[in-house]
Amino acid sequence: MTPLDGEDEVVGLCRDLIRIDSTNAGDNAGPGERRAAEYVAEKLAEVGLEPRILESDTGRANVIARIEGADSGRGALLLHGHLDVVPFNAADWTHHPMSGEIADGCVWGRGAVDMKDMDAMILAVVRQRLSQNRKPPRDVVLAFTADEEAGGTYGAQWLVERHPEVLEGCTEAIGEVGGFSVSLSDSRRLYLIEAAEKGIAWMKLTATGRAGHGSMLNDENAVTELAEAIGRLGRYQWPVRLTPTVQSFFREAFDIELKAEDAEEAVAKLGPLARMVGATLRNTVNPTMLDAGYKANVIPQAATAHVDGRFLPGYEDEFFDTVDELLGPNVTREFVYHDVALETAFEGSLVKAMSDALQAEDPGSKAVPYTLSGGTDLKAFSRLGIRGFGFAPLRLPADLDFSGMFHGVDERVPVDSLKFGVRVLDRFLDYC
Repeated sequence: MTPLDGEDEVVGLCRDLIRIDSTNAGDNAGPGERRAAEYVAEKLAEVGLEPRILESDTGRANVIARIEGADSGRGALLLHGHLDVVPFNAADWTHHPMSGEIADGCVWGRGAVDMKDMDAMILAVVRQRLSQNRKPPRDVVLAFTADEEAGGTYGAQWLVERHPEVLEGCTEAIGEVGGFSVSLSDSRRLYLIEAAEKGIAWMKLTATGRAGHGSMLNDENAVTELAEAIGRLGRYQWPVRLTPTVQSFFREAFDIELKAEDAEEAVAKLGPLARMVGATLRNTVNPTMLDAGYKANVIPQAATAHVDGRFLPGYEDEFFDTVDELLGPNVTREFVYHDVALETAFEGSLVKAMSDALQAEDPGSKAVPYTLSGGTDLKAFSRLGIRGFGFAPLRLPADLDFSGMFHGVDERVPVDSLKFGVRVLDRFLDYC
């Protein structure tokens, strides 16, 4: 087999994946991930692997492959990336979100940072190593999943529940939303590695009352009851709760032993990081949808709302106790989606492998842990006892609003960053 160069391949792989429509609106009515899965499987088969495409529903496809390591007696490492992307309005974009266009030194398109970039980097590194007959130190399992953007029902959750055997032996994992650089005003460069993520509580709230004519008095108005509850919930100032990962972030990045009373001031000084880190100081609930009534002069019997709740590791009980108190006795809640919070210590051989790989490619930089305010497929994989981190390494320009491009407009990833990621992942697999 002719040796392949991952740095030469990664941009083309990323562009190809972006051009495959795998939009996931959460209603199971989109194109699905099958075409993207077939593309991935073909690229893996070309270098001697035997990938499996596992379909959870029509068009909802996952790809699994296993690479034999030098020591198969060790716990296997899981490299996971999702193939679906969130919807977009093409009219809002500078370059069409499915074009995979290269402009201003970047690959543009939906999925460029979330997360077809990492999918491409994994493919490029694996193809390079196998074409050069370079085994990793231990077995590596590759999982390219469906449906991460809607909770993983047809992807990671389905694999864990229906096909746990494909992940047999996996003890550690790396996946999305970590390993990207942040440049500080003092010229230091940090690489943020996700070591924790908030739990998810998407809830439907319902208030019921007495239907009636809009012109009459009604002290059991469902709309009023719900509106007041939503107001209490949306305006509530959640207390600062400093988790171990947040404390470790400030300690490692700024040599600060953070106290709760100083947290807001410390975050305000972080510049572009403030938005990301600020959301991990406390639990949050944001109202997102409202629905009630069918005519201006009819008081409806029921009113509903949806809210997006996120709770910190270790604070789930406090979160729901507070939500119920704020809602009051006349508003009920039910889960649209509920998943756990995760946190793992920023220590051990895998952390050292990530840090050493970054240092080798960017001397003088520093890897630090952080908490993700969202969620990833790691929630599902953790149910099998897999310890994971967010590590999709990218060295980024200091002025690029990376976090703002997740689910945003004009999503793009620098070409040089993709090539950097290939080099780092290649070293990481040697060290792990």
